Amino acid sequence: MTDKFILWLAVVSGLITAALFFLKGWLQQALGVHFEVLVAGNIALALITFISYSLNRKGMKADNPNVFVRSVYASTLAKLMLCATGIVVYVMVNRSTVSKATIFLLMFFYLVYTVFETMHLYRTSIKQKKY
Repeated sequence: MTDKFILWLAVVSGLITAALFFLKGWLQQALGVHFEVLVAGNIALALITFISYSLNRKGMKADNPNVFVRSVYASTLAKLMLCATGIVVYVMVNRSTVSKATIFLLMFFYLVYTVFETMHLYRTSIKQKKY
């Protein structure tokens, strides 16, 4: 990939992880979150976002514009289903001690990564139209 998406994805993932470690005590005491679940969810979302972006970039290069639209829908749906599956597994494993704050923070991470990916796809599509 010629763009800097991988670098920026690493920066965003690193910033979220650093914020989690910086706020670890407060998150666990005040909100009662499961710290390990948040870190694992952040890493999983970063990997899913990278795979999704790669599929969307491949769809952008196709001659048929419908390929791009299908790849965006498929990657968004796959990312959402994987996140939902992860939350269901978390709830099943921690049935008695489920933290709603953990679930909401994971959904916030999903939103951050989705907006980040969409912004980069938008910028890439504008650059391709200029040339």
